[in-house]
Amino acid sequence: MNDLNTILKVAYNALDEKKAENIKVIDISRISIIADYFIIASGNNPNQLDALSDNVERKLGQAGVHPRQTEGPGTGWTLMDYNDIVIHIFSKEDREFYDLERIWSDGEEVNILKI
Repeated sequence: MNDLNTILKVAYNALDEKKAENIKVIDISRISIIADYFIIASGNNPNQLDALSDNVERKLGQAGVHPRQTEGPGTGWTLMDYNDIVIHIFSKEDREFYDLERIWSDGEEVNILKI
């Protein structure tokens, strides 16, 4: 599977399935060469953060998509690099502190239901 919209939906649904909070999909393709999309989500505690990243990796793996790199498992910020899509899973405190939505505010928020 290499259709970005499908990968976005699978990742979003994997996060939603484990009750991630405030899931945002941001199109950064016009402002960065890092990736085309960021998905940003929050969890309430270390166990939920692990469950969120594990579920994303499992669901995308079942779809034949594997991360190029994963950083920070077991911390307040896990970054999962799927080449064109980078998934950021934060504790609420770390999400507020790093405030990626503000840093990448030139990107366009995507309504996952419309893709």
